[in-house]
Amino acid sequence: MVEGLALEAIGVSKRYGSREALCGVDLIVRPGQLHGLLGPNGAGKTTLMRILLGLVRRDAGTVRLLGSRLDSTAGPVPDGVAGFVETPAFYPYLSARKNLALLARLDGNAKSRRSDNVDEILEHIGLAPHADIAVAGYSAGMRQRLGLAAALLRSPWLLFLDEPTSSLDPGGARDVRALARRLADAGAAVVWSSHDMAEVEELCATLTVINRGQVIFCGAIDELRDLAPAAVHALHTSDDRAALDLASRRPGVKVSSDSDGSLEVSADTEGLDAYVIALGQAGIAVRALESRVRSLESLFIEITGHAESEAHVSAPHATADLAPPASPVVS
Repeated sequence: MVEGLALEAIGVSKRYGSREALCGVDLIVRPGQLHGLLGPNGAGKTTLMRILLGLVRRDAGTVRLLGSRLDSTAGPVPDGVAGFVETPAFYPYLSARKNLALLARLDGNAKSRRSDNVDEILEHIGLAPHADIAVAGYSAGMRQRLGLAAALLRSPWLLFLDEPTSSLDPGGARDVRALARRLADAGAAVVWSSHDMAEVEELCATLTVINRGQVIFCGAIDELRDLAPAAVHALHTSDDRAALDLASRRPGVKVSSDSDGSLEVSADTEGLDAYVIALGQAGIAVRALESRVRSLESLFIEITGHAESEAHVSAPHATADLAPPASPVVS
């Protein structure tokens, strides 16, 4: 069990040439938390996670993992810290079992070196039937599972997961979410970076949103909803296209199409009343209007100014590394 903060990153900055990837970023996660990390493409999420896993040097700031200070020049992370960034990479000509056994031998963590731990984790993650097949023959989803298995070798109390369900089928994604919940319930801290807003909303009670290298929100999802300047309502009309067109000409009223076939209306009480009256005057019938709890996706779009939630990312990046992969992390 972890005492104190599981993760304490204060004032983390990183520059690549003239581009400032991160500027004074703070990220604090407590034991037992599933903490979401959100941001548009290029916001700095991946850079931050690489720094926190000791894979990239930071230019400024302090980082403590499970109470231990992480060297600013990057390097091994403490026992009990694990994770992967982007697509986990493995030796393609080795089987899953041999890849994990190699990582276990390279790791200084006594528990991860146990050979029986490899078989136990492969069984737990659903790869036992494929344990002796070369990873070159694995699907993207199987590689994703293997990346999680490699992270679990370290019996983590602080786990960083970058798009952990992006290549999984619905059943596999459900299993990974359930595993993350079990780890958090047992006292581990999990940092979950994802573009799937519904997934983050389901899993995480707290989150940090990064945009252009800076934190623009940190706290509970309910606190983010409280900051929203206007209420949201679900609207069904006799002519949604005309209703959208009418809204575009009314200041203070934002209307967009929702995935459930309704319109999502964001406006204060006065603006909503005026809009409904205008719909009637235009001959557009209001068939249903109900208050709605704001989705995380709509809040994300509002505070970042990005119209795309990026629910689906591009194909995984291949790696040409000949040395053991930088992620999953071992010390």
